[in-house]
Amino acid sequence: MLTMKQLSGASTENQADIRAVAAIEGIIQAQDAWDYQVLSDLLAQPSISLLVVTRADDNKVVVVGYCLYQVVFEQAEILRIGTHLEYQRQGIASQLFIRLNKQLQQQQAESLLLEVRADNGAAIALYQQQGFKVIHQRQGYYQQPQQPAIDALIMQLQL
Repeated sequence: MLTMKQLSGASTENQADIRAVAAIEGIIQAQDAWDYQVLSDLLAQPSISLLVVTRADDNKVVVVGYCLYQVVFEQAEILRIGTHLEYQRQGIASQLFIRLNKQLQQQQAESLLLEVRADNGAAIALYQQQGFKVIHQRQGYYQQPQQPAIDALIMQLQL
């Protein structure tokens, strides 16, 4: 069974969840993972929150997905979103979007932004399914040694 909770702040009771998110980051964002300290520092900011999806497996609760987002006035932005590899394509990201949209409506946000690599077709398809539209393209934004540069797409959802 999946459950979802929202974390604000890097309190001691949130440390295990933040560490689990950092571990997932290390797997799915191998070249640009945000570690525990970065996530904790971000969560110390009052405008940033973390939605965490957990699942009870064999008498233990494991984090399977997350969405780190920021709300400033009427503008929201997804800073990171991810699902553990073992749980991808099971609707977890869609559930995160449903919960996030409810949260943002309560906070009276008018739009939601995110940035995605132009070569991440699966993520782009998910975001388009959720109603996001490309509003800008940053040429050659993602750069790695001995690799061609990849554009970044800025996508927006009107709430």
